Amino acid sequence: MTNNAVITGANRGIGLSLTQHYQAQGKHVYAICRQSSAALKASGATVIDDIDVSKPEDIKALSQELNGKEFSLLINNAGILRDEVLGHINYDTIQQQFDVNTLGPLRITEALHNQLVSGAKVAMITSRMGSVTDNTSGGRYGYRMSKAALNIASVSLSHDLKNSGISFAIIHPGLVGTDMIGGYGDLTSDQAATQIAQRIDELTLENTGSFWHANGSALPW
Repeated sequence: MTNNAVITGANRGIGLSLTQHYQAQGKHVYAICRQSSAALKASGATVIDDIDVSKPEDIKALSQELNGKEFSLLINNAGILRDEVLGHINYDTIQQQFDVNTLGPLRITEALHNQLVSGAKVAMITSRMGSVTDNTSGGRYGYRMSKAALNIASVSLSHDLKNSGISFAIIHPGLVGTDMIGGYGDLTSDQAATQIAQRIDELTLENTGSFWHANGSALPW
């Protein structure tokens, strides 16, 4: 099986740590991002920058760049977090989060699915904030909605590509101290990447389409 992998949002945070992890494991990572970083350039990955997953024309350019290559791993990690408050809801930020968090991973997966070999694994980096059952505090309308929509799209993909031997993990990384949440968290990006990789290792066609915390706990829908 090919050792090629694709990771989006690879320039920093969890995406960078995942890129470094899989490069160290002997995979060749195609690292996708809007703007590269010194750490990403030093990782040994093939960097493809100027790609905004929310823009169809950028997905087309990426598909052309990767044409003819096969992949055994795809990690849809790119995402954004905004905040909306009832009474002052910013519908533009909700739309932005849908474009990046939901449609972005779907576009990437559709563009590359014919290049995923039998036995390939796809990880969707989601959030427990997309769980209906787990929503006990309200707020964060766009983020919650976009991640819930990503979760259901991922389940559909798991059914549609199961016969092709492609499995899907839907993974909440935990509370990771990335720039996206102001650096506060219970885990470092490297720790989160290690746990995510463990969940991907455990992914099979039997548990495809399941919703997991990176620590191994099953999450409710």
